[in-house]
Amino acid sequence: MVPAYNERDNLAPLLAEIAAALTGRSYEVIVVDDGSTDGTFDALKALRQQYPQLHIIAFERNAGQTAAFAAGFRAARAPIVVTLDADLQNDPADIPQLVDTLERTGATAVAGYRATRRDTSWKRLQSRIANGVRNRLNGEVIRDTGCSLKAFRTEAVRALPLFTGMHRFLPTLIKMEGGTVTEVPVSHRPRKHGVTKYGMWNRVWRSLQDAFAVRWMQRRALRYRIREEV
Repeated sequence: MVPAYNERDNLAPLLAEIAAALTGRSYEVIVVDDGSTDGTFDALKALRQQYPQLHIIAFERNAGQTAAFAAGFRAARAPIVVTLDADLQNDPADIPQLVDTLERTGATAVAGYRATRRDTSWKRLQSRIANGVRNRLNGEVIRDTGCSLKAFRTEAVRALPLFTGMHRFLPTLIKMEGGTVTEVPVSHRPRKHGVTKYGMWNRVWRSLQDAFAVRWMQRRALRYRIREEV
């Protein structure tokens, strides 16, 4: 499942790489066009002739990455859903590893962490700060909350309470619902086309606000076990 906002030039190579990575497997690719203005939707419609596995969802206007994830999760028909960015920085060749790890371990989710970041030092610093703040506030140890390359059991992720900004906290929300999360190293590549959608404001400061929201949810979550029911 791929959220895409103004990523027209990345779509053709992305779909080609996904097809190569999943040769011999049954799959669909859900791309959610998050109100793009650069012709992303038209490019997707043209690519569907070459890739019949492509399922396109187009928003009327930009709604954000969490909304795109939520729409994709609801539309997913397979028991496992894998998320990745449309900017080609996530490597589709890592998808089989995520799926195989999910099946082998029985985990609810498998989170990728970028073993070697291919970003500027400034961007890496922002991400390191944001990741540390999120983990500290939420009592977490997730190595790379900002990495979109993850695999989930569809029924579990579809049931999560999602609000704006919650896409960064999917592993934590999974744990709140009693699920288990494991992590695996994944590749990371420099961006070739388009521009990043995140800066200091939405990578660090917005993350701080969202982390406090998740902290509130953790403290107020219902916790009970049924001893017996007759």
